[in-house]
Amino acid sequence: MPLIQRPFDPPERRDTRPETRPADALPTTPYSVPVSGRSNAAARSMLRRLVQGEDPPTQAMTVVERLAGSPYADPAVYVAGPDANARKALDFALDLAEAMFRFGAGALQVETSIIAVMAAFGLDGVEVDITNQSVVINYSTKDQTPTTVLRVVRSWTDNYAGLTNIHRLVSDIAAGGVSRTEAVQRLDDILRRPKPFPRWMVTAAFGVFSAAIVGVVGGTPLGSLIGLVSCILIDLVSRKLGQWRVPEVFAVSISAGIVTFIAMFVWWLDAPVAPALVVVGGILLLLPTGRLVSATQDAINGFPVTAAGRYLSAGLVFAALVAGIAVALIAGTALGVPELDVLESSGSQYPWPVVCILVFVAVAMICIAEQTAPKMIIPTSLVAVAGYLVFISATATGVGYRLAPALAAIVIGALARVVALRMRATQLVVAVPALLFLYPGLAIFRAMYDLTIEAEVVSTGVVGLFNASTVVLGIAVGVVLGDNLVRPFTRRFSSDEQQRNRRR
Repeated sequence: MPLIQRPFDPPERRDTRPETRPADALPTTPYSVPVSGRSNAAARSMLRRLVQGEDPPTQAMTVVERLAGSPYADPAVYVAGPDANARKALDFALDLAEAMFRFGAGALQVETSIIAVMAAFGLDGVEVDITNQSVVINYSTKDQTPTTVLRVVRSWTDNYAGLTNIHRLVSDIAAGGVSRTEAVQRLDDILRRPKPFPRWMVTAAFGVFSAAIVGVVGGTPLGSLIGLVSCILIDLVSRKLGQWRVPEVFAVSISAGIVTFIAMFVWWLDAPVAPALVVVGGILLLLPTGRLVSATQDAINGFPVTAAGRYLSAGLVFAALVAGIAVALIAGTALGVPELDVLESSGSQYPWPVVCILVFVAVAMICIAEQTAPKMIIPTSLVAVAGYLVFISATATGVGYRLAPALAAIVIGALARVVALRMRATQLVVAVPALLFLYPGLAIFRAMYDLTIEAEVVSTGVVGLFNASTVVLGIAVGVVLGDNLVRPFTRRFSSDEQQRNRRR
């Protein structure tokens, strides 16, 4: 007899009687929770929120959240979907990042600029990886093949005006008022635009800067004149070495040796000048100031690879500077140059109002040398004067020679951020020229003299060089600290800038 399979009952006819449970079965959760159970559940939920929070602690941070604290903290995100041709937007971002790196921007500034631009163009699935001289951008969306683009930066130049213009371009893009086609055209115009100052003016600015700095550290007018001539000479030599493709390390070493030998030769002629003070201007020009500040910013902001690369590069330049001074000192001694007077300077011969003017002039000349936009020169110089007033005030109150420059650098970093936001520029453009006068060029030269010439005080030279290095690092850390301290109080400036951009 064949087996007849009984069909299932339809859902509406199924038996809904409660099933009988064996006596030894485990208890089950009742369908209706008593009032006391609801109270306990609410209490547990509240306790969980107080202790753990609502979001999981390991939740990934969205890429747009990286813009917090930057001038692009509230970008106008394009929500209608990604651009049909995302590759063009990625290529534009690479061109933008390369230009910023070439002009001296830090890794955090480059990353936030890329994220703001990509968000404004509707590309939200973007990841950015930045090293010392390369930028990698990966764009990936669902059900599409990821796209990864790479750009290596192989050259650098001084162009703070171009960096300022790129910052304004990114601000306008983040405000939502610039299309991709217009952005490409504006970036091309920025890259093709000539620098604000001709080369001969930059060379003259180097000389005037040295003359002013010699007066600041205690030199005579004759010493300032010698410093002017020597720095003009080393700039011409550096330019020629650059045309010959000589590496920067050797160019810096040769330049340091030239300025040191000129000071020794003038001393040999019994001129009434202090050779150590004459060398200071050249040393400050050759120090990798911008690289040190950018490396410190990268290290603090979470870019260790980029910071390590820049610190290594700055360290090589610093070693080349020290080596050039040492070779010139040994060569001068071999030629019969008498022992130099390398005692520490007791300060400038001029009253502090005159020194403030000298600092103003020196920083203005550095702005010209760094190709800063003309309208940024006076505000940057005023920031430097404010830092100098803090420096002499701290010194007068008995603050040590290590802490006083760091305190002045903190003030300069804070004021530089305020001025930069008000003038739609980056903090680096204002801070780097404004703090150059704080670097211990005289201490570096005196330490090298003790190391190479005064054999009986070699330990003094080592300690002096270490102290000078700590002061240099303290200044770099101070300017970054000042930027971060004032950041919570300048969000209104960033918001005002974005509102102005959106009204354009």
